[in-house]
Amino acid sequence: MSRDTPPAGSGIRSARELSRLLEHPAIWRGRSAARTKTFHTGFPALDEGLPGGGWPRAGLIEILPSGFGVGELTLLLPALAAVTRRPQARWCAWVAPPLQPFAPALAECGVALERVLVVNTRRQDIKEKSALWAFEQTLRSGACDIALAWLRNALPRQIRRLHLAAQRGATLGVLFRPREAARDSSPAVLRMAVEPVARGARVTLLKSRGGARGAIELSVR
Repeated sequence: MSRDTPPAGSGIRSARELSRLLEHPAIWRGRSAARTKTFHTGFPALDEGLPGGGWPRAGLIEILPSGFGVGELTLLLPALAAVTRRPQARWCAWVAPPLQPFAPALAECGVALERVLVVNTRRQDIKEKSALWAFEQTLRSGACDIALAWLRNALPRQIRRLHLAAQRGATLGVLFRPREAARDSSPAVLRMAVEPVARGARVTLLKSRGGARGAIELSVR
């Protein structure tokens, strides 16, 4: 046998190893966006600009509002209502929200309150660390369709862990961070900035694999 001839069966092993590698959640392939399963956002203009035509059903996205409580949650309310009212609905978890969710308003928007779970942290000095840990465990658990979290600080390696946890749990993870975080790099599959305007909200797509870029004006009731 020639010294340069690979041993028998090595090609099969290499193919299997490559196949296993490509299945890893950290690997993204160019045509993946076309096969991404999504939820409709409830805003046709936003659906048109997002890869797959809506929010991804699994993985981490970042929403960067000009300030917490300026209306960033309205972008998700139609999807929350639709997902929580499905017969096979899992939980919708809220981790460390800056304000206590107002149940009557959520119910009026069609959200099934019996599917909503709120996770709060008590000690202010460890709030961020506890929220980060709780969010990762929630995403990884496989018990939620959607999990939301509000964090002011998160490192790229921590965001990558959250993204992998969301993919493993087949959960849409939504991380709200301040607008200034747009300067930082992020492994999230989708990033958008949000600011209020006279008749709704302006969404600026900062990172969108296979989707549009730029600003989208949304009318919010």
